[in-house]
Amino acid sequence: MARPIKVREVWQFNLEDEFLLIKKVLHSYPYASMDTEFPGVIYDHPQLHYSSLSPTESYSIMKKNVDAMELIQLGLALSDAEGNLPDFGTEYCYVWEFNFREFDIDEDLYNPQSIDLLKRQGIDFSKNKRMGIHSFYFARLFTNSGLSLAPTWVDKNRTWVTFHSTYDFGFLIKILSQRELPDDLSEFTGLVRMYFGVKEFDMKQMKGFCGLHGGLERMAKSLNVERMAGKSHQAGSDSLLTIQAFKELKKVYFSGPTMELLNEFNYILHGLATVY
Repeated sequence: MARPIKVREVWQFNLEDEFLLIKKVLHSYPYASMDTEFPGVIYDHPQLHYSSLSPTESYSIMKKNVDAMELIQLGLALSDAEGNLPDFGTEYCYVWEFNFREFDIDEDLYNPQSIDLLKRQGIDFSKNKRMGIHSFYFARLFTNSGLSLAPTWVDKNRTWVTFHSTYDFGFLIKILSQRELPDDLSEFTGLVRMYFGVKEFDMKQMKGFCGLHGGLERMAKSLNVERMAGKSHQAGSDSLLTIQAFKELKKVYFSGPTMELLNEFNYILHGLATVY
């Protein structure tokens, strides 16, 4: 029977300790998935639906939104090739949920529907403001942990797994570089490679090829993957569901003679590419 999974809540006071734990086990768990929660989309294209935009147009809108907003949560799950999560010698397995402080609901721009949804899912914005993580310290510890390849760390086995990763990488690049996103799409994708290495799979980009539909929750159900901890639209829980769904996706659609097809989706970020 699978062991129960707990979400490790990370705040400013325990940030350094949690990154020490991550650094300790990182080499044994080469797969990493992430999910972000942010104040929604406040800028759209005035005429076109998102699905009709070119990669350059999609990037321009993402940049405008990310530059104008602050990250609320980031979820992180680590696994080995069999889908096992770190347990640190306990009866539980663990994923992480980082809570940031920069977003101010009284001062900052946000999409009201998105914020209402996050409130219903249990995010306490006043607690984030009081106890949340300073993004500057997060950037330093994230880089030093080995999760990021910048500036000198090399881990060729690291594989990042996401679902609709455009905004996830956008916010992380903004935090790690401590500046606004570059104007040029190719410069942005170069930064993603520099910070995160050479293996990244976006399941939203892959689902059409596999005949799957809908968002992360629907895709996971199609793969018979159940949510094992937390709620939807909580970053830790969604990062866990992402990595578990990816394991099943590989098993069902990219094993045996079709195994090599998986490589065709490497670094094909949804909305920023033109294939599939």
